[in-house]
Amino acid sequence: YFAVPSFWGLVNSAWNLCSVGKRQSPVNIETSHMIFDPFLTPLRINTGGRKVSGTMYNTGRHVSLRLDKEHLVNISGGPMTYSHRLEEIRLHFGSEDSQGSEHLLNGQAFSGEVQLIHYNHELYTNVTEAAKSPNGLVIVSIFMKVSESSNPFLNRMLNRDTITRITYKNDAYLLQGLNIEELYPETSSFITYDGSMTIPPCYETASWIIMNKPVYITRMQMHSLRLLSQNQPSQIFLSMSDNFRPVQPLNNRCIRTNINFSLQGKDCPNNRAQKLQYRVNEWLLK
Repeated sequence: YFAVPSFWGLVNSAWNLCSVGKRQSPVNIETSHMIFDPFLTPLRINTGGRKVSGTMYNTGRHVSLRLDKEHLVNISGGPMTYSHRLEEIRLHFGSEDSQGSEHLLNGQAFSGEVQLIHYNHELYTNVTEAAKSPNGLVIVSIFMKVSESSNPFLNRMLNRDTITRITYKNDAYLLQGLNIEELYPETSSFITYDGSMTIPPCYETASWIIMNKPVYITRMQMHSLRLLSQNQPSQIFLSMSDNFRPVQPLNNRCIRTNINFSLQGKDCPNNRAQKLQYRVNEWLLK
């Protein structure tokens, strides 16, 4: 697992998709190449009006929040044919603010990326089975940006009192009364493509949904993340930051969006690209 990502496929034959797969993730999203798909409906998040609890883990590689099975959160709509159940929330982040996200937007990285990993509970009994099966996973991805204010959900995970409980590998801490809807930025726009898990064995069973607005965390919270160790207390401190996989070739895959960038100048291809560039990038500057 700790082998350099480019070697994943070589160190373990069960992981060979990581090297030879043609639909790997993450990717660089070129906004000028996206295709508007009018059939993409907004995402529907169903929490049953309830808050959830989950256990936060330091896996040595990620900050992971695994939901307990008491109150289930399902998601549907968007590119999904089936309803999918939230299993885990995973954080990727960088050692400096200019890197950290797995996906890039027009070649640009964000400080971090929150990934909500869901499995198809209509077809499969659990995430392990779904991860190796067709239409198995849906991963909702939200970019993280450093700002003065902070997202209320991430605040619960990253305030000093909480995050310091998982400083070392295998540390765990229970969080209760979480509202998943608070994690989503205020937008119904997203970008979607078919890809893979970004950790071995890199199965190509994931539909990715990348929200078209980031969530914000404070400089202090970012600093707290960088103080998490990949190792146990008795071992040398090695920061967990830069836990992202490099981008993979797109290989003719189609990146679709529900952002309607062709409202003007329908027949002028240049116009369309320009308009799109602006629509998607306007929040990069916020």
